[in-house]
Amino acid sequence: MEDELQAEEHYRQDRWPASIALLACVALYIFLPDSLIIKPRWLVPVLELLPLIPIVITHRRRHPGEPTWTRPLSLILIGVLNVANIVSVTLLVHHLLHHTSPIDGRHLVYSAILVWVTNVIVFSLWFWELDRGGPAKRGTHLERHPDFMFPQMDKPEFAEPHWQPRYMDYLYVALTNSAAFSPTDAMPLTRTAKFLMAMGSIVSMVTIIVVASRAINILQ
Repeated sequence: MEDELQAEEHYRQDRWPASIALLACVALYIFLPDSLIIKPRWLVPVLELLPLIPIVITHRRRHPGEPTWTRPLSLILIGVLNVANIVSVTLLVHHLLHHTSPIDGRHLVYSAILVWVTNVIVFSLWFWELDRGGPAKRGTHLERHPDFMFPQMDKPEFAEPHWQPRYMDYLYVALTNSAAFSPTDAMPLTRTAKFLMAMGSIVSMVTIIVVASRAINILQ
């Protein structure tokens, strides 16, 4: 029992990498033009920062003993960012297809980059919160079946003892999925993981192929 508790202590994960990622999404959203955001401009940042600041201060680490409301709150924060980013993509496409965009071509390219980076971060947070029941349960007796198969899980001899994925691992998965439109490093095992990876790829595809290419044509 003591060994089990020590192992669970080893697998506790800090909240700060994911919190910084959320803050980065808020910052990227603030830099978007007025025509591509949900108004009023302060709405999404306030919805994110008001709950995030106290939870970061009071619950700095994810572990099985954390209050039950912390994970649903984290999922809601990610969901708000996800919806806001999809709205931004939709508005970009709308303005481009109907030639109603008040933004010049150069700023459209910048906006497409901001939206794409936000998409990568948002889905890395989804993956981090999804896999095996979330960071509070991974590596403990409460964890579920894995949602992602990492190479270190298939070849444990190439990983450190008791290896567990951290936020940066999920960020890399989201980055490669958004760039290649398919799994590269970790393979999705569950339908939920496959759905999220598909959604991330679709948003990325629309942003890169439709928005960015159209914006470059405007520049030319």
